[in-house]
Amino acid sequence: MTRKILFMLTSLSFLIGHHAQAQTPNFQGKTMTIIVGTGAGDLYDLYARAIALYMGKYLPGNPNMIVQNMPGAGHMIAANYVYTVSKPDGLTMGAINAGLYFEQLIGRAEVKFDWTKFNWIGNATKSPQVLYMRADSPFKTIEDVRSAKEPPKCGTTGLSNMGYFVPKLLEETVSAKFNVISGYQGGNEIDLGVERGEIQCRSLSTEAYFSREPFHTWRKNGFTRELVQGGRMRLEKLANVPTIYELMDKYRTPEVGRRLATALLASGEFHRPYMAPPKMRPEVVKTLRDAFTKTMKDAEFIAEAKRKKLDLDPTTGEEVQGLATDAMAQPKDVIERLKKMMGK
Repeated sequence: MTRKILFMLTSLSFLIGHHAQAQTPNFQGKTMTIIVGTGAGDLYDLYARAIALYMGKYLPGNPNMIVQNMPGAGHMIAANYVYTVSKPDGLTMGAINAGLYFEQLIGRAEVKFDWTKFNWIGNATKSPQVLYMRADSPFKTIEDVRSAKEPPKCGTTGLSNMGYFVPKLLEETVSAKFNVISGYQGGNEIDLGVERGEIQCRSLSTEAYFSREPFHTWRKNGFTRELVQGGRMRLEKLANVPTIYELMDKYRTPEVGRRLATALLASGEFHRPYMAPPKMRPEVVKTLRDAFTKTMKDAEFIAEAKRKKLDLDPTTGEEVQGLATDAMAQPKDVIERLKKMMGK
């Protein structure tokens, strides 16, 4: 009997150990891919490439990590690919525009994902919006835009990012009308459009505006001026620029407009998010999240980000998952305003 019990215990121990081993993700000899929704050289691309250099050492098996650019449709192509094509094996992550959840909220047919079912891995930084204008344009303040016979032209890549939302939001909340020109391939192309004079303005993250060219030179030479910022409080770098909330107070924006602004600008709280496909095993999700969090604290990674002038204000995967869920929980009246604003 004793020998039988011993055999059973030994077998049980083997099975438990084998099960635990099978459940532990191992990426040895494999290659992980970060799908980026923009072309090479854009900030989404620069962040992803910096993360790819260091995150692998915090994953079991120390896999190689590469970046694959998949631009188009304002990140929609990349998001749909990660959700519908990528396998839930932990070998694919996406770096896409946080504002894409608006497209699902208003029910666009192009959306092939469920925002809440992505496995959110983490977020590299937070950043409110800023709308800049060519300084030689006649639009010195938002009041000039409100009273203009011909609205200024702002550029954007598509209808699912803040480059589109912020000008439209200003029209909805403070009656400042903009002519939004979409279809640019990326941020660099939009800035070239401003430089050539085919458009006058662009809305983008403050993180982007203060981190790279041509904006360093433009600010130094007085080529641009900032008209409005999207945070609730003025940033120190934009101390003389009003927030949209101040403008809404000034122009007595109704409550539904204020709620619309809150819903739209919330994406600044998870500005550079990373997600993985749905239906992934919990232990794989945890492994990726832990590795991402450790990467954000890695001294060499922080030095690399500083060298590339990339802001870091990270959020954990668990926190981003909660933010994503909250973002989708919008009341019907706000959703209806979103639809109207986006021409749905």
